[in-house]
Amino acid sequence: MGRYRLIDLGIWLVILAVFEAVAVNAAVRFTGQPYWVSVVPALCAIVMMRWGAWAGIHALVGGLVTSLAAGAGTRMCLIYGAGNLMGLAALLLIKLFGKEKLRGDALKSLLFAFTVFVLMQSGKALMSLALGEAPKQTIGLFAPEVVSLLFTLILIWIVRRLDGVFEDQKKYVARVQKEQEKERGDSL
Repeated sequence: MGRYRLIDLGIWLVILAVFEAVAVNAAVRFTGQPYWVSVVPALCAIVMMRWGAWAGIHALVGGLVTSLAAGAGTRMCLIYGAGNLMGLAALLLIKLFGKEKLRGDALKSLLFAFTVFVLMQSGKALMSLALGEAPKQTIGLFAPEVVSLLFTLILIWIVRRLDGVFEDQKKYVARVQKEQEKERGDSL
């Protein structure tokens, strides 16, 4: 299971880094656009459902990729990297509802995705303020990410219906093994 987790986390990390770099580069090239899309909240929500707090790696790296792809310096890396970690507080919803209920109920899934997004934005805002940014600049810095919220909600709406994607991986692997054993038994 440890090797499977490492491979799975690695795959999701590569997906996050590649898509975030592409999205940020597109936003930088089309400077007249008032909004841009980040995949970090959506992919962190997925990884949280799969592996729990391991999603912190993805939150941190996602913030760093966002900052570096935008050509920002150390200050923005700190704001985005550390700020995204606040999204891990959404693990409390997993504890409250349980992964199965979160996955099985569309409204709870969307509430979870919304919470991850808002917590990440709040974390970035708090880091920004802690580093001396004016409140007006802090709000202006994150307003363009409204489209990211919509993207996050749509992606979670879709993946919650896909077998094994938005699901605790320990339970998923056990379920698949049980199904395979049953098929082997039926074929004998």
